Amino acid sequence: QVQLVESGGDLVQAGGSLRLSCAASGSISSIRAMGWYRQYPGKQRELVASITRDGSTNYADSVKGRFTISRDNAWNTVYLQMNNLKPEDTAVYYCNGRVPGYLPIWGLGTRVTVSS
Repeated sequence: QVQLVESGGDLVQAGGSLRLSCAASGSISSIRAMGWYRQYPGKQRELVASITRDGSTNYADSVKGRFTISRDNAWNTVYLQMNNLKPEDTAVYYCNGRVPGYLPIWGLGTRVTVSS
């Protein structure tokens, strides 16, 4: 079993920065990829960024050049550095973990609010 806990969400002004953290516990060695998704009210979750065990990354077009996903070597924590935040980045951000043969694992989310 893998558990994910997000932190770092806050209220920030447009143009500011935040760093989200996702702490993983449990069978960490079974994780093959992790990612950050966000969800707007009444909308489905959308991928923001992802990173695989070999370090390959993928970003949504809307965040390229502003957001950076990274992880520590032990795969205990995955980060999302968010720079030049915009009001449209306001959402609940969820951490996601992929373990082969299992349904995706989700954290409970952390709220990011960007004021104009």
